Amino acid sequence: MADNRVVQGRMVTPAALAEMIEGEDVMDAEAISETDRECPDCGGDVLEVGYMPSVTEFVTGWKCQDCDWADTDRD
Repeated sequence: MADNRVVQGRMVTPAALAEMIEGEDVMDAEAISETDRECPDCGGDVLEVGYMPSVTEFVTGWKCQDCDWADTDRD
């Protein structure tokens, strides 16, 4: 499966998706994967990406393909 996905009408890489979720640059990102979750805002499909915003942190983030909704596994 390709690493790039369409999110809100544009093709994004794993790093670009992680940056959309984080709101700033990230150090590294894993491959994008599909989830069986629906967006709580619009009901669209949700993608998942694991990324490192810093050397000491690993975050799993979720982003709707159709709207601005995003979330992370941070407490």
